[in-house]
Amino acid sequence: MTGWRIGYGAGPAPLIKAMTKIQSQSTSNPTSISQWAAVAALNGPTDFLGAWRQSFQARRNLVVAELNAAEGLSCTMPSGAFYAYPSWAGLKGKTSKGGARLTDDVAFAQALLKEAGVAIVPGEAFGMSPYFRLSYATSEALLKDALARIAGFCASCA
Repeated sequence: MTGWRIGYGAGPAPLIKAMTKIQSQSTSNPTSISQWAAVAALNGPTDFLGAWRQSFQARRNLVVAELNAAEGLSCTMPSGAFYAYPSWAGLKGKTSKGGARLTDDVAFAQALLKEAGVAIVPGEAFGMSPYFRLSYATSEALLKDALARIAGFCASCA
């Protein structure tokens, strides 16, 4: 349920207790609309899920392959969700074509946005540097365009 900001967890009691402590301090009180949407998702038809999963796997595979082919990037295969977390370590310390010095995650993300028009989330927001987060919860056409822009940006860095 991308964007609805609602979910649930299941697992060992100590893990759930720790998750509850953290979650209680970050968000609370999902809207009634989100709650009813979650009820509909849990109780509604699921016949679309097979095709949906295949679509996400195909997009995930495309994203990982293209990121690994880009100069200076490396990406492991995600096993869940719809995000890839590629490393840009191979570009750290280089300078973009537009003159930006790629010193940290924020500098990399800002240069990629300014010069290639691709928005990413710096990895340091997740305690993962030098990485960035890229969502593949969009169309294959948009992904192909963004991946080509990322590859072009990376290739132009010196």
